[in-house]
Amino acid sequence: MIEWFVPESDLEHRLLEDPELQRGWAWGSPRHGHPEGAVGRHVAQMLDEIAPDDPLRRDLRLLTLLHDTFKVNAREGLPYSPDTDHAQLAKRFAERHGCPKRIADTLALHDAPYWVWHRRGGDLELLEQVLSWAPDRELLIRFVELDAATLGKDPAFLEWFRAATAEPSSRDGDGARVKRP
Repeated sequence: MIEWFVPESDLEHRLLEDPELQRGWAWGSPRHGHPEGAVGRHVAQMLDEIAPDDPLRRDLRLLTLLHDTFKVNAREGLPYSPDTDHAQLAKRFAERHGCPKRIADTLALHDAPYWVWHRRGGDLELLEQVLSWAPDRELLIRFVELDAATLGKDPAFLEWFRAATAEPSSRDGDGARVKRP
């Protein structure tokens, strides 16, 4: 068991008992985007940022617990394969453990907005397409913001993502995001 983690539901307790999750949380050393090292430390940082009264708390916690757990099985530098993609592996793990379908489907998409920004030059049409695939657009947006706000992440991505997903009422006539007081 992981001493620092306190489950808040029966599902979280069951997930924690799985050796695959424990192995995934233990994996990692300091690297670009993750100076904290082990996945479990990243998970702990994110969990600390979810407000106790957040209406999406339960869902954000499940996404946080699983989103990077399977980086231990990912194979960097190889052509894309759903068999080695950490997001797809997390989705399948969530499905096996009875997580809601919208959680599993959101896990599969959790890194897609970053790749749109990093690899596709911030193509807003492609981002909109990715967001349209999400079973719960708000949940995906909130989770991406939560993950992108952690130590070691490029703040330019979070700024771009927030501007790209801002509600139209918070934009000026040219489409730029208007800062709220």
